[in-house]
Amino acid sequence: MKKTWKDGTKAAAVLLAAVLGFSGCAEPAEGGETSGMQSDVQGSTSGGQTGSLPDVTAEELMAEIKTAPNGAGVSVHDPSIKKFNGRYYLYGSHMTGACSDDLQTWTTIGDGYTPDNPLFDNLFADGLGIFDYAGDYGDGTYAVWAEDVIYLEQMQKYVMYFCVSSTYVKSNLCYAVADQPEGPYVYQGPLLYSGFTPLDVQETDVFSVVDPEDAASYWNGGNYNNMLWPNCIDPAPFFDEDGRLWMVYGSWSGGIFLLELDPTTGLVIHPESDPENSVDAYFGKRLLGGGHVSIEGPYIQYDSDSGYYYLYVSYGGLERTGGYQIRVFRSEAPDGPYVDMNGAAPSPIGLDHAPYGLKFSGNYMMPSCETAYMATGGQSLFQDDDGKTYVCYHSRFDNGSEYHEPCVKQVFLNKEGWPVLAPFTTKGETISAQGYGKEELAGTYFFLNLGSDISDKIAEPVLVTLQEDGTVSGDISGSWTYEDKTCFMSLTYDETTYSGVFCRMQDEAGTDVMTFTAAGSNKSVWGAKYA
Repeated sequence: MKKTWKDGTKAAAVLLAAVLGFSGCAEPAEGGETSGMQSDVQGSTSGGQTGSLPDVTAEELMAEIKTAPNGAGVSVHDPSIKKFNGRYYLYGSHMTGACSDDLQTWTTIGDGYTPDNPLFDNLFADGLGIFDYAGDYGDGTYAVWAEDVIYLEQMQKYVMYFCVSSTYVKSNLCYAVADQPEGPYVYQGPLLYSGFTPLDVQETDVFSVVDPEDAASYWNGGNYNNMLWPNCIDPAPFFDEDGRLWMVYGSWSGGIFLLELDPTTGLVIHPESDPENSVDAYFGKRLLGGGHVSIEGPYIQYDSDSGYYYLYVSYGGLERTGGYQIRVFRSEAPDGPYVDMNGAAPSPIGLDHAPYGLKFSGNYMMPSCETAYMATGGQSLFQDDDGKTYVCYHSRFDNGSEYHEPCVKQVFLNKEGWPVLAPFTTKGETISAQGYGKEELAGTYFFLNLGSDISDKIAEPVLVTLQEDGTVSGDISGSWTYEDKTCFMSLTYDETTYSGVFCRMQDEAGTDVMTFTAAGSNKSVWGAKYA
């Protein structure tokens, strides 16, 4: 059985005390030498003194920290998180749902396409025709993806938006309604089609919106031009600052698109065509992407404190080793333009998109995790009654399987209004409005940089020390600051300044830690101090 820092040997306790800021300093390792990587790391003690670290790595120290299972104990893919009637709900692909009273313990309330799923009426009922357009995968199996539910006051209904799909281009956005958040949701009909050819376009409603003579750009060589136009999946409805209802959607293909919805019916409001502003009469406005690059799972959240609309998307392939991750852009208007921290956005012609968008989450390992988180994406957000903002996404794990569970974390805004992610899943933490004292903040942290790559690489923590004189030493060298009587902080190294917040919280195993989370030049960094 793996030892923890609570039940480990006396030697382990002394080692953690020296490195992570407990009072007293351990002696150097036998021979009196330290590794070149660690030789300049200074560990702050409770008395404000410093001492040389022993020859130890972050991995060795992590082995002495209490761990807990990753995830939420249920499996929901592409989770949409909502709060209705005082309870928290997750809705996800394959007609899956779960509920919770505390954002930590979840109970499944429905799953799968069988008639006994309480979330939805029988998907295959005679005459319903949900799969008539998209069809199956060719083997008798079907796909329902990325359900999202919103309550529409004027309808006095819970409205579920979802999609059915059979290929990476042929899909159908649909909707259903219910009187309760738990369902059952009753199918109302299709909303939008993609993947149609000139031969089967009559099966859609396209020509009720677009004149056939103006539809030539939808096709390329007799096939649907998915390099230019969207795959109609991953719908996410939201209200803007003025109460207008919108739906953002799209996956790979022609990119991410936006359409307005009618709050009295839940139906699409098709705009006037405006090619100069990337507005199509049928599909709406292109916000990002194109050229079939990996941008999908869009979610837009308006924040009244910052005045920005934040567009969260997933990059990479959704499988465990596909580099799945969350990126963020923002805009002052719901229909854009959306840009990243560098004021840029990926090209609509399919060029390299990895440099664009603030990398909000990805593959990572942190203390207290039993295994590394991988393929973190398929995200949604909401603001709770107390003003706290949370993100929920699904994650796979570094365990050789494609099994996934949702994770719920708190989201903060840095001083410049960019979102930064809490390093650990939520345990009910509250960030201090009055900030923290320097003696609470200085010390040695497990530190990681999520980078900007799209790969299966796992960000692993290293050891860095925030010295009380404002310098940073250890595996990185630089400087740090904090703003008195606030939670705001910054960390500078390698010519990049990361702006963020400090927050005292609990790790995955419930151990108290001081953390920071910050963003700079489209990258995110996290830190956790166990003292």
